[in-house]
Amino acid sequence: MSRGTSLRLGILTLAAAAVMLCVTPTSRAVTEALPQRLDDRTFWSLVAEFSEPNGFFRSDNLVSNETVFQHVIPALQQSLTPASAYVGVGPDQNFTYIAAMKPRIAFIVDIRRQNMLLHLMYKALIEQSATRAQFLSRLFSRPVPAGTSDTDTVDAMLSAFQNEEVDGVAFERNLADIHRQLMRRHGFALSAADMGGVDYVYRAFYSAGPDIRYSFGRGAGWQPFPTYKDLMVADDGQGMQRGYLASEDLYRALRDMQERNLIVPLVGDFAGPKALRSVARYLELHHATVTAFYTSNVEQYLFHGDAWQRFYENVAALPINTRSTFIRAFFNNQGRVFSTQPLPGGTLPGAIPIPNGLVPPSGPRSETLLNPIATLLAAYAEGHINSYYDVIELSR
Repeated sequence: MSRGTSLRLGILTLAAAAVMLCVTPTSRAVTEALPQRLDDRTFWSLVAEFSEPNGFFRSDNLVSNETVFQHVIPALQQSLTPASAYVGVGPDQNFTYIAAMKPRIAFIVDIRRQNMLLHLMYKALIEQSATRAQFLSRLFSRPVPAGTSDTDTVDAMLSAFQNEEVDGVAFERNLADIHRQLMRRHGFALSAADMGGVDYVYRAFYSAGPDIRYSFGRGAGWQPFPTYKDLMVADDGQGMQRGYLASEDLYRALRDMQERNLIVPLVGDFAGPKALRSVARYLELHHATVTAFYTSNVEQYLFHGDAWQRFYENVAALPINTRSTFIRAFFNNQGRVFSTQPLPGGTLPGAIPIPNGLVPPSGPRSETLLNPIATLLAAYAEGHINSYYDVIELSR
């Protein structure tokens, strides 16, 4: 049996199962099977057993370089909430999607072990911080500005923190607290090298403060990368700020998941043999489906070779239903622009080729797109996916 035939049969089976399971897409039978919380031993066993060896990426990627990732949140909330399971990649932009969609469990899968350590640093800081102001104070080792209120906008709060001086004593105290939180309170088996990685990441936030950026160097013609503050004060394109620090309610939703050990960071290559397959088996055992899979622009790199084929085979192993959706970033300096008007039916704008001889317009350097996972897998099984742009053309 050929790969395409085998995958087509799998997709047909999935479609039939989705019809039966998803008349009410988030039925009680699906959601109750997932745990309400993970104990520390189970959480760490998932991290340790599902992870792959550390891989390489050209940037530390401590914060996102995507400025418009909130733009799809209204559509996600309209069609994909409540959510079952969330899978994502990269740093804390995942927190904004998680706070908005409130999945029952989330897995963050990234090729760099440093990303897993970054998420453990965030976990420790968020667990110790009941409010946004306390979190920012610990993240940047700066005192909470006088007059700060829980009702402050995120813009006002971050501007106030920018005016505070860093505190070296607080940095050392906070770093020791992070170590205690992870290794003593939770009992996570982190090596000395791992803790050195946590120290490296935390020192970067201490040194740069709210102006910390995605770290990869910029060549000629590249727009400046956004700062942490830029990302936190962004909105959904309609004037609504939906970042995880936009309100105390959103922050509390994120903190609740962290305290229940339901945001699980893994080391894994999207095309690797273990991480995504392990997530697939876990979700199958717990009768859960992947509601949203945030890929950023990882697929762009996978298409440099044949790794994209292994990735889509891994995706085909994930339990999905008719609502399951890819969230992907597309960087528009590569021969595509995006329409600014909604398509018929209110769907999101799509990718349009730039005619020869025209200069790409200015504006956001990336666009965030949605794509039903089953649609992508069907196109792949039929042999219609041969390049990264084939993937983009399926997205809206």
